[in-house]
Amino acid sequence: MKRLILPAVFLILLSSSMVRAQQSASPQVRQVSATPTAPSQPVMTPRQLAELRADILVARKMYPQAVSAYLRLARQEPKNPQLLNKLGMVYEMWGINGRAEHWFKQAIKADRTYASAFNNVGTVEYAKHHYKGSEKWYKKALKLRPDLAPVYSNLGYAYFDNKKYPLAMAAFEKAIELDPLIFQEHGEGGSVVQQRGMSNPGLFYYFVARTYAQLGNAERAAHYLKMSRDDGYAKYTAAKADPAFSRVIKSSLVQAVFAPVPEMVDNPRSR
Repeated sequence: MKRLILPAVFLILLSSSMVRAQQSASPQVRQVSATPTAPSQPVMTPRQLAELRADILVARKMYPQAVSAYLRLARQEPKNPQLLNKLGMVYEMWGINGRAEHWFKQAIKADRTYASAFNNVGTVEYAKHHYKGSEKWYKKALKLRPDLAPVYSNLGYAYFDNKKYPLAMAAFEKAIELDPLIFQEHGEGGSVVQQRGMSNPGLFYYFVARTYAQLGNAERAAHYLKMSRDDGYAKYTAAKADPAFSRVIKSSLVQAVFAPVPEMVDNPRSR
């Protein structure tokens, strides 16, 4: 399972365009002012409005209509890597990975420096369980944009599922260094697909907890250690003797994860 990160600017642009439309529809009252008025914001062009409508279709999960809208724009601008990449992202959300890969590679042909498209081809390879192939694409993306936290996170997933655990931890640590909240559900990095699934979630969360523990972040370490426990990873208690947890092991938050989970009591009086 993966989550597609879409920019919140879609809705911001939509609301601002709606406000402008309301202002133009209402009668204008001429006022005399001694102070100069601020210049009005430029009205969106028909081209910008067309792309905004397509973006809104994506946000509404109306994928066939979004594809048609982006294709109309791409015919007018066949060398626009952002448009071609958006087509790939819609197809990937739609679950048609073959078409997604095609458009991501078309974006790369249009711009060999467009790191997002390299990353996104990697996510298609990952979905095929071609972990070595996905590693290759993620590394290419990072050569172009070493500041992209989602790509380091994706590379960590690929290493993890290829059982390269030390490399996975190093990639996750770099992702957290760039974005401390990288593993939370938030909407940054609009052109980049970020992985949200893994083959062994309990072990994965243990490694994420381990990474935060090494950085001294007891709150996040405890959070992911609890997720590891709740996902059925029986060896989560190894954290007690794991040197990686030495900076946070005495934290009450971490210790609370090892406390017995209270059982639900069936009280007839509460019925």
